Amino acid sequence: MRAPRHAGFTLVEVLVALGILALMAGMGWRALGGMVDATRHTQAHTDAVLTLDAALGQWNADLDALAELPMTTALDWNAQVLRMTRRPAVDAGAGAVVVAWTRGERQGQSQWLRWQSAPVRSRQQWTQAWAAAAQWAQSPSETLRAQEVVLGPLQGWQIFYFRGGTWSNPLSSAGTSSETAKTGTGSTAPLPDGVRLILEVPTPHPLAGTLTRDWARPVTLLGAP
Repeated sequence: MRAPRHAGFTLVEVLVALGILALMAGMGWRALGGMVDATRHTQAHTDAVLTLDAALGQWNADLDALAELPMTTALDWNAQVLRMTRRPAVDAGAGAVVVAWTRGERQGQSQWLRWQSAPVRSRQQWTQAWAAAAQWAQSPSETLRAQEVVLGPLQGWQIFYFRGGTWSNPLSSAGTSSETAKTGTGSTAPLPDGVRLILEVPTPHPLAGTLTRDWARPVTLLGAP
């Protein structure tokens, strides 16, 4: 009498099943890896856009807070660095601060940079901070670089002033004094009615290309009909 056969899998069936499971696992890992890469790419894209947007917001905030103080220069552009004297963002009684914007090499890449001094409460402190801002843009020391913020990659930029109903190069605008700006002796040149910022953002930044941001003096807006 033949013995009953027990139900089960043959070796071939087990090997086939293991092969199918391995194939499914490999496909699953590839899909998961693709999802992770897509998430990272999306996050990097979002971070780059938000960082540039925050930088442009800070740009507008600095211009809005320009301070025209006696024997100081409120705004100066020398084709390399834009320096400003502005009211502090928090404590209005803390004096003023000197802010500078430039494009410089950091870690082998051209970056948009912002620098800010400690609060200044005297003409001497302002003069020192104004000179430090120029020095930072040319050949910064480690101490000066500690006061900067890297805002993102920048291929090039241009600045224009709006005066007399037209946009013009600040270096050729009427009422400017490059010698005054160099020595930090203060300038009586009136502030422009507007400032145009043109940025050349390099690839692979999600906003690569030419970006233009116009700023108008609040008093100009208030006085408009």
